[in-house]
Amino acid sequence: MSPAVGYTAIALVAVVSILIGFYGLRVSRTTSDFYVASRTVRPWWNASAIGGEYLSAASFLGVAGLILLTGTGGLWFPIGYTAGYLMLLLFVAAPLRRSGAYTIPDFTGARLDSLTARRVTSTLVIVVGWFYIVPQLQGAALTVRITTGLPSWVGSVAVAVIVAGVVAAGGMRSITFVQAFQFWLKLTALAVPLVALLIIVNGGAVAPELEPAAAFPAGAGPGALDTYRTISLMVALLLGTLGLPHVLVRFYTNPDGTAARRTTLIVLGLLSVFYLFPTAFGLLGRAFAPDLAVSGEADALILVLPDRLVPGPVGQLLTAFVIAGAFAAFLSTSSGLVVSLAGVISQDLLGGSVRGFRAAALISSLVPLAVALITESTGLAGSVGLVFAFTASTLCPVLLLGIWWRGLTARGAICGMLVGALLSGSAIIAVPAVAAAAPAWSAFVEQPAAWTVPIAAAVTILVSRIDRARVPRGVDAFLARLHVPER
Repeated sequence: MSPAVGYTAIALVAVVSILIGFYGLRVSRTTSDFYVASRTVRPWWNASAIGGEYLSAASFLGVAGLILLTGTGGLWFPIGYTAGYLMLLLFVAAPLRRSGAYTIPDFTGARLDSLTARRVTSTLVIVVGWFYIVPQLQGAALTVRITTGLPSWVGSVAVAVIVAGVVAAGGMRSITFVQAFQFWLKLTALAVPLVALLIIVNGGAVAPELEPAAAFPAGAGPGALDTYRTISLMVALLLGTLGLPHVLVRFYTNPDGTAARRTTLIVLGLLSVFYLFPTAFGLLGRAFAPDLAVSGEADALILVLPDRLVPGPVGQLLTAFVIAGAFAAFLSTSSGLVVSLAGVISQDLLGGSVRGFRAAALISSLVPLAVALITESTGLAGSVGLVFAFTASTLCPVLLLGIWWRGLTARGAICGMLVGALLSGSAIIAVPAVAAAAPAWSAFVEQPAAWTVPIAAAVTILVSRIDRARVPRGVDAFLARLHVPER
């Protein structure tokens, strides 16, 4: 692969993203523009932007890498990522938009009438956001190293700087334009090379390195999957989506609850189409690039497969497509996360002004950059899966109960969030030690959502029942606003 291809593709995506972002700056004037794009984003535009920020490094590179490594077992990730939006459609999208909040902490603070609950929620949102940004920066590091030969840190720094600049300059309205463009770029960047590769492979121009029986053994089907790990992963992905701050904040940008539901329905369709392509790349990789699984470079499959199967100028062009799409994935997801974190930090610590938002955007970018520079990726999809488990155990129970159960109290919510954070965080940290000392128990810490989510929800309900005298007085009026459709 020629380094010039990597330089050109990355530079073009960066320049176009910056130009679109600064176009958004021209129409970002008010505080509401910076936080929720003045709540004027229409369903198709918002759905494209959600697709842009949700389809992260784990989706663009990690899903194909997982299928290369595990075969059909890796299909649970795209299934869970997509099905999480069905949960959003059914339980969260419209009520959350009707709440009138700017951020998740705004919602919990208003619903529970508690400054402490708001602060705990803010802390967890910041932790979740930082955890989620780190894999994006690590994916950028991998892409730059593989495609240009530059040191890995260059990719992480480049993404952090571009994102911080664009978000600080134009806020939510600016990022909406950028993310919508980046979704369609990512979809095209996978679809065009994949169709070309399938035509070439079906024409017999390239011989597979593994025969179908070896690449797709019968014993590697769904029946061979570990039941507990599969159930726990699906709990994490289905419920974790409900608490992702960069996803939820986008519903505040819709004009009303009906538009929020329509947005979610469109997102389901867009995600269903998108995940066909990394899945097909992973299946091609099992037959034509099995060595990447052995070398530990499975996440690089999409980046190297076009040039390997189609040497010459055509292969270089296809490679440029996927490099551009990968870099767009890192930029768009990181941008959405930084916007959501900047809103929380600015509202809670910096007065909620435009200047505070810009300072918070810089802080939100620099902290995960420091973490990414001193750590190494252990698999993009797996890293993001742990973030989903943490989110499902902390923010999800409070969000669902806050919308659908009038008996939730501030103490119940705080206890549930803290217990969920303690259990899921401890499990994530303990993975290496448990895997070494007690391999039979490793599944319970590698995929903790199946037990951490029920415990966190049970604690939330139990403490709220004990503390039922402290149910906020205005809860009935608040819930009526969430559930009564707008005229």
